[in-house]
Amino acid sequence: MARSGSTDDGDLPDQHGRTVVVTGASSGIGRSAARALAGAGARVVLAVRSAERGRAAAATMPGQTEVRVVDLADLASVRAFAAAWDGPLDVLVNNAGVMMVPQGRTADGFETQIGTNHLGAFALTLLLLPHVRDRVVAVSSSAHRFGRVDLADLGWERRRYQRVAAYGQSKLANLLFTLELQRRLTAAGSSVRALAAHPGWAATGLQTRTENRAAVLAGRAANAVFAQSADDGALPTLAAVTRDLPGGSYLGPSGRGELRGLPTLVGRSVDASDTSLARRLWTLSEELTGTSWPL
Repeated sequence: MARSGSTDDGDLPDQHGRTVVVTGASSGIGRSAARALAGAGARVVLAVRSAERGRAAAATMPGQTEVRVVDLADLASVRAFAAAWDGPLDVLVNNAGVMMVPQGRTADGFETQIGTNHLGAFALTLLLLPHVRDRVVAVSSSAHRFGRVDLADLGWERRRYQRVAAYGQSKLANLLFTLELQRRLTAAGSSVRALAAHPGWAATGLQTRTENRAAVLAGRAANAVFAQSADDGALPTLAAVTRDLPGGSYLGPSGRGELRGLPTLVGRSVDASDTSLARRLWTLSEELTGTSWPL
């Protein structure tokens, strides 16, 4: 595993012969993870919204890369991506997401953050799962700790919208999805594992993508003081992809407050361990996305 502050891909286990899909791989943590995995020998598919940005990112990477378009905020795009997939897939990394954006709706009418960060990734996973041979990795956040999943109002139609709370809900949903996914994989006798990771505080640009200038300036200042690099922020994801860990494992930085440091197993909130809530969220997510358990 790469050392903190290092992008030495040689520290990763040999990934030759493995195919990995990384969503949101044109920038930030996804780009760093994709580059490291390609450098270690994996065939890496950059699953991105913009083919142009994806090709620009791929051009900076060693090894075998491919760019395919998918927009997690549009289920038609998700279905098209999955339908076009042929052959085995060793690892799916659900990395793409949005953070604390203004209230909006996806192409299917979902609140933007739950629609992109959870429902799009949920649908993509179920549609690709018959191809997956090794593991599914969800990129969550320590922000899941202030999230609350409201199954009666997942899309913020009855409550006053709060972008921070909506982000926390979506990141909590990532962990609940991983929890129930692993339960189902185990029950089906599958050797595929579901794991999750969070990057700590990494300077990826997510903190400054807002129309509020004061928030942009605050995000930049906080990044300058607290943030680690995107390469270091990708280390927990890379550990989840490559380490021999049991299904259900959750990794994050080892430093104080899990803000930075080498990847290690970390804890989660009580809500993120609620198996009943995970099952109910799964059922609702199947209904909303029109997908179903494929194994």
